[in-house]
Amino acid sequence: MRPLTNTLEQARKLDAPAQTVAKTVRQLLSNHTLKDTISGTSVGHPVHPPLTDLVIGPLLATSLLDVLATRTGDRAAQLLITVGIAAGTPTALTGISDWADTELSDEKVRRLGLVHAVANASALLIYAASLTARRRGKRTRGKLLALTGATLLGGSGYLGGHMSYVRGVGVNQTAFDPGPEEWTPVVDATELRDRQPYPGEAADTPVLLVRDGSDIYAIHNRCGHRGCLLSNGELQGHVVTCACHGSQFDIRDGTLLRGPATTSQPAFDTRESDRRVEIRRSPQAGATR
Repeated sequence: MRPLTNTLEQARKLDAPAQTVAKTVRQLLSNHTLKDTISGTSVGHPVHPPLTDLVIGPLLATSLLDVLATRTGDRAAQLLITVGIAAGTPTALTGISDWADTELSDEKVRRLGLVHAVANASALLIYAASLTARRRGKRTRGKLLALTGATLLGGSGYLGGHMSYVRGVGVNQTAFDPGPEEWTPVVDATELRDRQPYPGEAADTPVLLVRDGSDIYAIHNRCGHRGCLLSNGELQGHVVTCACHGSQFDIRDGTLLRGPATTSQPAFDTRESDRRVEIRRSPQAGATR
């Protein structure tokens, strides 16, 4: 699968259809409440990964029954196929929503995601054909179709895992960059202008600083959703909006206010020392908000 995956990642011919599909998806899911629900904002992590189990589990179990219970398992196999196909719709919707947020910034994910989606849709159609064949009494044909669908579903699952674990789709982009534990200087205090976002860096951690009167707030500057810099976004009151996908955070403590991000931003303690603004990891860092 790795050589095939590498080839797909370099297939520029996939760009045009992928961009068209992603643009359409973003338009259809432009409602923030709908987008947050599909993204898993209220849950605290993407909902697509656990939903895939409701599809892959029953469908692959169908082939196990075909082998282990050749004569007695067909009725159960039909039920499992029905469950897997029914779970396919919400699973596909959440998955294509996550993918549509990444295709602008990662051309390899753009290409793999399109193939992943087409392969999954094809697998579900094959399973539907298997179910139809079984109901018509053509059990051997149904079993062969299910085995074909399982093979395609397995390959597509590999691509999905590659996008998550190698390309980082759906992974909190700040998880392995919590910031310094000790007080670390970021910027000369005179450079901070009131209500003006300032992008700084502390021990290789990107930091967003905002002065609000006598208070100075600091949160992780890399949006946990897809890694865009929050300093490029818009600040209104105490709310900063990511310029890439519209996630919103409270600059005072990093609390997630609106998705598609699913976790709050790491927040840092701040102080002024020798006319320098210093930050350190907040004692509450790592707590889920």
